[in-house]
Amino acid sequence: MSDLTPHARPVTIAVVNAGVSEPSSTRLLADRVSQKTLDTLQASGTTATVRSIDLAPLATDIALGIVSGMPNAKVQSAMERLASADAVIAATPVYKAGISGLFKSFADLIDNDLLIARPVVLAATGGSARHAMVVDEQLRPLFAFLRALPMPTSLYAAPEDWGSTDLGKRIARAAQELSVMLRSGAGRQIADSNWNGYQHQFGGNATRAQRSLDDVDFSTDLMRLATGGSARPQGGDQADAR
Repeated sequence: MSDLTPHARPVTIAVVNAGVSEPSSTRLLADRVSQKTLDTLQASGTTATVRSIDLAPLATDIALGIVSGMPNAKVQSAMERLASADAVIAATPVYKAGISGLFKSFADLIDNDLLIARPVVLAATGGSARHAMVVDEQLRPLFAFLRALPMPTSLYAAPEDWGSTDLGKRIARAAQELSVMLRSGAGRQIADSNWNGYQHQFGGNATRAQRSLDDVDFSTDLMRLATGGSARPQGGDQADAR
């Protein structure tokens, strides 16, 4: 493992934000984490760049990618930004005691090998402190499945937390953890190793991702509905539109 030298190579952080409101508390939390991480890295002599991946403008594209199994250029661009980042800050709103459906749908399109050993800060916002465990109960297992490296400190912000100094302390702690991981280079060394049968270049879904439009059967009922058409009548009767 490399030493934590103050002259580490520049790093890139991808911020995945599933907030949809304007203004968005989820975006605010993600911005606070990313800025604190940048400040922490800068203080140690490490240059860092943040790339934002806002999911709200991609909602339709993500849904189409789920239905067709073939992400379009906009989603592919987001995936490329994610793939080229050294670390990730993942922030989602909590709805009905669960992570955002938009965030989960985007995660469903992430190749299984894309985030191997990638350091990740997990963050969520919600309307009640009762949902604070959603981060560790749902986000942490998700990124564990993707073989990423979630930081020990997870973040959750309810409305009453924004005026609390404790939220700032937790953000600082998570930012420090991420900074240490980035400066050590441990995640990159694990991901770049060839032992243990690791696959890298989009190994899990490469075949599906490389398909062309010619390979998609648009005549099926599911694809007809997805592209704005109607399902074919069943048994000669008029289709029931719901």
